[in-house]
Amino acid sequence: MEVLSSRILLRPADRAESRRFYREVLGLAVSREFGTAEDPGVMFFLGQGLLEVSPRGADAVEPGTAIWMQVRDVQKEYDRLVEAGVPVSRPPRLEPWGLVEMWIEDPDGLPIVLVEIPEGHPLRRDQRSFAPRPA
Repeated sequence: MEVLSSRILLRPADRAESRRFYREVLGLAVSREFGTAEDPGVMFFLGQGLLEVSPRGADAVEPGTAIWMQVRDVQKEYDRLVEAGVPVSRPPRLEPWGLVEMWIEDPDGLPIVLVEIPEGHPLRRDQRSFAPRPA
């Protein structure tokens, strides 16, 4: 399977509130809007992925997925989000696996983890230096 693009589909109870949260509070850039002008679906950029806020299907179940977002400075985002009144489920801390993480929730209670990858962490290793074994 070759994945060329990805997104997280979010079918919130209150689309207007979710659109406001992702656009205004988190400050995500809009990729595109679709549907009706009164209640549009919105696609937001999430680094190399996308977040789609759109209407629920008739057979949709409650959200059960977390959103993982890498940021440059978790402490800076923590300070900004607390100032904006966003409840923080777990303040920033260095996890045993070496990432700095904090947890918040969107208006529907969907967990969001903000992650900072510290200098020297293996995820920062330049993968271009990988040399395949000769056949």
